Amino acid sequence: MQFLKILLWCLLAFVAAIFTFGNWTWVTIHLWGGLDAEVNLPFMLLLTFLAGLLPTWLYFRTARWRLEQRLSTAERVIADLKPTPVAMGADPVPVPVTTTNPTPPVPPPLTLTP
Repeated sequence: MQFLKILLWCLLAFVAAIFTFGNWTWVTIHLWGGLDAEVNLPFMLLLTFLAGLLPTWLYFRTARWRLEQRLSTAERVIADLKPTPVAMGADPVPVPVTTTNPTPPVPPPLTLTP
Protein backbone atom coordinates (compact mmCIF):
# COMPACT_ATOMS: atom_id res chain seq x y z
CA MET A 1 0.00 0.00 0.00
CA GLN A 2 2.89 2.35 0.77
CA PHE A 3 4.26 1.69 -2.73
CA LEU A 4 0.99 2.79 -4.31
CA LYS A 5 0.95 5.96 -2.24
CA ILE A 6 4.49 6.85 -3.33
CA LEU A 7 3.62 6.02 -6.94
CA LEU A 8 0.57 8.28 -6.80
CA TRP A 9 2.58 11.20 -5.39
CA CYS A 10 5.27 10.73 -8.04
CA LEU A 11 2.66 10.64 -10.79
CA LEU A 12 1.02 13.78 -9.41
CA ALA A 13 4.40 15.58 -9.26
CA PHE A 14 5.16 14.52 -12.85
CA VAL A 15 1.81 15.83 -14.10
CA ALA A 16 2.35 19.12 -12.21
CA ALA A 17 5.83 19.47 -13.75
CA ILE A 18 4.48 18.85 -17.26
CA PHE A 19 1.68 21.38 -16.66
CA THR A 20 4.16 23.94 -15.36
CA PHE A 21 6.51 23.46 -18.29
CA GLY A 22 3.67 23.75 -20.82
CA ASN A 23 2.03 26.80 -19.26
CA TRP A 24 5.01 28.95 -18.25
CA THR A 25 3.40 32.21 -19.29
CA TRP A 26 3.14 35.55 -17.55
CA VAL A 27 -0.29 36.68 -16.40
CA THR A 28 -1.02 40.30 -15.61
CA ILE A 29 -3.09 40.93 -12.49
CA HIS A 30 -4.62 44.39 -12.14
CA LEU A 31 -4.40 45.49 -8.50
CA TRP A 32 -5.86 48.52 -6.75
CA GLY A 33 -4.50 51.98 -7.36
CA GLY A 34 -3.44 51.26 -10.95
CA LEU A 35 -0.84 48.68 -9.92
CA ASP A 36 -0.17 45.72 -12.17
CA ALA A 37 1.53 42.50 -11.13
CA GLU A 38 2.93 39.96 -13.54
CA VAL A 39 2.90 36.45 -12.15
CA ASN A 40 3.63 33.06 -13.68
CA LEU A 41 0.45 31.09 -14.35
CA PRO A 42 1.50 27.97 -12.36
CA PHE A 43 2.40 30.15 -9.36
CA MET A 44 -0.95 31.94 -9.54
CA LEU A 45 -2.80 28.60 -9.71
CA LEU A 46 -0.84 27.35 -6.69
CA LEU A 47 -1.77 30.49 -4.73
CA THR A 48 -5.42 30.09 -5.72
CA PHE A 49 -5.39 26.46 -4.63
CA LEU A 50 -3.83 27.33 -1.27
CA ALA A 51 -6.29 30.20 -0.76
CA GLY A 52 -9.12 27.67 -0.98
CA LEU A 53 -7.40 24.84 0.89
CA LEU A 54 -5.98 26.60 3.95
CA PRO A 55 -9.21 28.04 5.44
CA THR A 56 -10.97 24.71 4.99
CA TRP A 57 -8.04 22.81 6.51
CA LEU A 58 -7.87 25.20 9.46
CA TYR A 59 -11.62 24.85 10.06
CA PHE A 60 -11.51 21.06 10.12
CA ARG A 61 -8.35 20.98 12.29
CA THR A 62 -10.09 23.28 14.77
CA ALA A 63 -13.23 21.13 14.77
CA ARG A 64 -11.12 18.00 15.27
CA TRP A 65 -9.24 19.62 18.16
CA ARG A 66 -12.51 20.63 19.83
CA LEU A 67 -13.91 17.12 19.44
CA GLU A 68 -10.72 15.60 20.90
CA GLN A 69 -11.01 17.95 23.88
CA ARG A 70 -14.64 16.96 24.44
CA LEU A 71 -13.75 13.28 24.13
CA SER A 72 -10.90 13.51 26.62
CA THR A 73 -13.18 15.35 29.06
CA ALA A 74 -15.83 12.65 28.71
CA GLU A 75 -13.22 9.91 29.21
CA ARG A 76 -11.99 11.60 32.40
CA VAL A 77 -15.56 11.84 33.72
CA ILE A 78 -16.16 8.17 32.96
CA ALA A 79 -12.88 7.21 34.62
CA ASP A 80 -13.87 9.20 37.72
CA LEU A 81 -17.27 7.50 37.88
CA LYS A 82 -15.90 3.95 37.65
CA PRO A 83 -15.59 2.20 40.99
CA THR A 84 -12.09 1.41 42.12
CA PRO A 85 -11.40 -2.34 42.28
CA VAL A 86 -11.02 -3.88 45.73
CA ALA A 87 -7.71 -5.65 46.33
CA MET A 88 -7.84 -9.42 46.72
CA GLY A 89 -8.10 -10.55 50.33
CA ALA A 90 -9.02 -7.13 51.66
CA ASP A 91 -12.16 -6.69 53.70
CA PRO A 92 -14.81 -4.73 51.83
CA VAL A 93 -15.86 -1.44 53.35
CA PRO A 94 -19.24 -1.85 55.06
CA VAL A 95 -21.99 0.29 53.64
CA PRO A 96 -24.43 1.72 56.20
CA VAL A 97 -27.97 0.55 55.56
CA THR A 98 -30.89 2.72 56.53
CA THR A 99 -34.04 0.87 57.50
CA THR A 100 -36.35 3.83 57.97
CA ASN A 101 -38.19 5.29 55.04
CA PRO A 102 -37.54 8.98 54.81
CA THR A 103 -40.62 11.13 54.46
CA PRO A 104 -40.98 12.84 51.12
CA PRO A 105 -40.54 16.61 51.14
CA VAL A 106 -43.74 18.58 51.56
CA PRO A 107 -44.25 21.30 49.00
CA PRO A 108 -44.91 24.79 50.37
CA PRO A 109 -48.56 25.88 50.42
CA LEU A 110 -49.81 27.89 47.47
CA THR A 111 -50.57 31.50 48.16
CA LEU A 112 -52.65 33.57 45.82
CA THR A 113 -51.92 37.26 45.67
CA PRO A 114 -54.41 39.65 44.03
